[in-house]
Amino acid sequence: MLKTNYASLAVLALTLSMGLSGSAWAVNDEPLTEKWAPTEWGKDDLAGSVNRTTSAMVLKAIKLVKLGKVATLGKVYQSDMPMFGVRSFKLTIPGLPSSGPVPYGPRELVGNDEVVTTEIGQVGTQFDGPGHIGVRTSKGDFFYNGKILAKVAGPYGVGPLGVEHVAQKGFVCRGVLLNAAAYRGMEQLPIPAVMPKKGPRIKADPGIITDEDVKAMVKRQGIAPIGEGDCVFLYTGHGNIWHPSKWDTFDAAEKKKRVAAFNMGEPGFGTTACKYLASRKIILWGGDTWGTEAVAPTFAGETHQPFECHIEMLTKRGIWNLENLDLSQLVADNVSEFLFAWSPLKIKGATGSPGNPIAMY
Repeated sequence: MLKTNYASLAVLALTLSMGLSGSAWAVNDEPLTEKWAPTEWGKDDLAGSVNRTTSAMVLKAIKLVKLGKVATLGKVYQSDMPMFGVRSFKLTIPGLPSSGPVPYGPRELVGNDEVVTTEIGQVGTQFDGPGHIGVRTSKGDFFYNGKILAKVAGPYGVGPLGVEHVAQKGFVCRGVLLNAAAYRGMEQLPIPAVMPKKGPRIKADPGIITDEDVKAMVKRQGIAPIGEGDCVFLYTGHGNIWHPSKWDTFDAAEKKKRVAAFNMGEPGFGTTACKYLASRKIILWGGDTWGTEAVAPTFAGETHQPFECHIEMLTKRGIWNLENLDLSQLVADNVSEFLFAWSPLKIKGATGSPGNPIAMY
């Protein structure tokens, strides 16, 4: 399973490098011709849709806390967790105690610290920031608000696309949980079927959540329509393959099987849903999967374009994405609305951030 997945990754990389038309180094000038930049917040903006947050929105969201309960939505970071592609997470303690063999002071103090080697913004519970996803155009690789990668970034960071600019503002908002598993009448939505080689999908796919599905879930759950400044999260059940509380009870063989199943594709938002959420002026989207959007084993989603929601939301509109969330407590408590609080780490020049978001209700 893993070998097949990595082979698919190689095919994806080759396809993207050649362009979907099949010609070498094809480009997509939609960001230029459709004037994706400057965004509505001006040519110098580096934070994106979190700019929508107002004091009134925060005060309104606080009123959603009625029971005084708290759910942490981050998963545990560990070396054997599922990770997309060839990413890795390694933590080591350089000596026990790592403070050295000689204790300090009359009370004999000793201490430990750790060394972590990882794609820090792109493993585990992860925030996709401005420097993560772009589009290759005739003017260069286009990222949020018209930043051309070669002009602003280098091997030690992505410059003005760094996550620290979003982190400076942070997210405090009305959180909305869309329970797609309950909506479909399933414990876990299936991975979308492979697309036909040409043309659209022949019929609706239960692994793809469309704009109409989003509207229906809002109505079914009896909550107010999704609106400006909201943070919207999708529960598919797929995240339970990487079980939030049972992972360390599985042996190595079971973990390997689950990693393969988790990474081979995922249910999630389709392109129409993402465009609808963008039209509602949300500021953050996320889910219990590694990409939040629908991804078939061949990487297509609702259309043939791999990760099209990422392009529509991050690159075009600055609506950031929070992946691999543990939404199990909210689902168990039947919570649809809550006060959500989160800020990425202020890592200068990073493409994303780890973290542990909090829901209060």
